[in-house]
Amino acid sequence: MLKNRIYTALCLAAVLFLILWSQIDWLFGLFLLVFFGAASWENARLFENRHPLVVAVFSGMAFAGSALWLTEQVYVWFALAAVVIWIVFLVPSLFRELPNPGSAGARLYQSLYWFSILGSFLSVLVLYRQSAFFLLSILLVVWLADIGAYFAGRAFGKRKLAPAISPGKTWEGVMGGLFAVILVAAVVVWISPPQENIALRVFGRYGWAGMLCSLILLVAMSIVGDLLESKLKRRRGFKDSSNLLPGHGGVLDRIDSLIPVLPLAVLLGMWL
Repeated sequence: MLKNRIYTALCLAAVLFLILWSQIDWLFGLFLLVFFGAASWENARLFENRHPLVVAVFSGMAFAGSALWLTEQVYVWFALAAVVIWIVFLVPSLFRELPNPGSAGARLYQSLYWFSILGSFLSVLVLYRQSAFFLLSILLVVWLADIGAYFAGRAFGKRKLAPAISPGKTWEGVMGGLFAVILVAAVVVWISPPQENIALRVFGRYGWAGMLCSLILLVAMSIVGDLLESKLKRRRGFKDSSNLLPGHGGVLDRIDSLIPVLPLAVLLGMWL
């Protein structure tokens, strides 16, 4: 299982890095389109939609149309709307019962979660157009937090973070993930590479305190995104959102932490 997980992660990372390095915009857009369609399909399954493939097709058309015809300023408004949805609706839903499948409340919830996914993918376009390295630095924050949490949790995990939602997550894992992110950010600031990255940009504007607060916020939101998808899967009795990615489950299982982080990163980028 771990071997498949590592192989899949390396393949996905290699494909993403090659596409970013190539700087071929249409190829990057196609990569996002495929992943957004898959995420929309999985989202429909989580809410017991009877036609998930139809949802995926129309979602892909919506994303392609948005990417081709909307301006970057509109993307920023989508990011702002996604952040508001998380703060007002999705984060509070972690602490209460989810609406019954098939109800009007469930359809609204599905639509809001889908919109937050759309906002995160459009946020990728905003960050990519600013700098591929800056986008990569945001992704690395989430990936480092996930890797650090996994190994710290396995080694030291005792106190459960949210046992009713995700029994495997612990406070020790959270601290381990946060420590990994802060450690790498400190090294980046010390080395001061020429490429754009989130750690240097925040440090240059707000110093150590601002950088620490920003990284803690991003890591916290990545955990919230992970927990919410876990809650949706638990309600449906799913271990994974799908089996599209060997060793990892589905696309949502890989991007759930990024969904609330990317729109927030866009807004942070505007203030830096």
